[in-house]
Amino acid sequence: MEQELEQVTEIYNLIVTYLVTYSFQILGAVIIMIVGVFIARRISTIVLNLCQKKDIDITLSRFFASCARIAIIASAVVIALPKLGIQITPFIAAIGALGLGAGLAVQGLLSNYGAGLSIILSRPFVVGDTIRVQGVWGLVKEVHLSHTFLTNEDGELITIPNKHIIGEIIHNSQADTILELSVGIAYDSDANATIASIRKRLSNMDGLNTDRPVQVGIDQFGDSSINLGIRCWAPTEHFHEVRYQCTTAVHEVLSENGISIPFPQREVRMVS
Repeated sequence: MEQELEQVTEIYNLIVTYLVTYSFQILGAVIIMIVGVFIARRISTIVLNLCQKKDIDITLSRFFASCARIAIIASAVVIALPKLGIQITPFIAAIGALGLGAGLAVQGLLSNYGAGLSIILSRPFVVGDTIRVQGVWGLVKEVHLSHTFLTNEDGELITIPNKHIIGEIIHNSQADTILELSVGIAYDSDANATIASIRKRLSNMDGLNTDRPVQVGIDQFGDSSINLGIRCWAPTEHFHEVRYQCTTAVHEVLSENGISIPFPQREVRMVS
């Protein structure tokens, strides 16, 4: 019991001695950290607003703002630690040794961060673009250092690690997605008139991108029909809804013009 009391007394004396010796330094370190955090927030906000005024991409703007905030807070920590009697030189050496071991242990995570930094700086796509990569596609919602969020018409949130984006073939169609349809008409139908009617109907239909013209033409000659190909651009957020509307509009055009959609036929001849 006496030994425990002596140990408690020694610890108490050490704490009191430390507080007496470094009381003003502790107060100064606390003030430095408070001021550092305050300045970091203000500078981060200023950098973000400045980037937005310069019409810089929102992902890149947030990255610059985060870097400024982290740099200022790290500087405040470096200034505050010596005030507490803590030398930062051994910590830097230890952090370097730990960083090497941690880097080997979390190669996958670091590769994601490296790929994310490459995406943010090179900007192969930005928030609001429609991309196709690794067999998935969707509208870019957010871009982070470690992963990228996509969303689609169904409201699904698709998370792609950035290391699976960099080095792959990326299809970027901005805010729209190509909509391709095909319909067959009989060989005795007026193909040119049908093409003109479909193009006119779809060009005046709401929901399609009017900046990109609707493409309609003969795609191929089938066994029983002339197959027409239709290409237009639909907003990714309403892709399937617009696709159904376009399919219905094409069917209405064929019905209004008395154009039939032939079914496969075979001619069988009996040879005696």
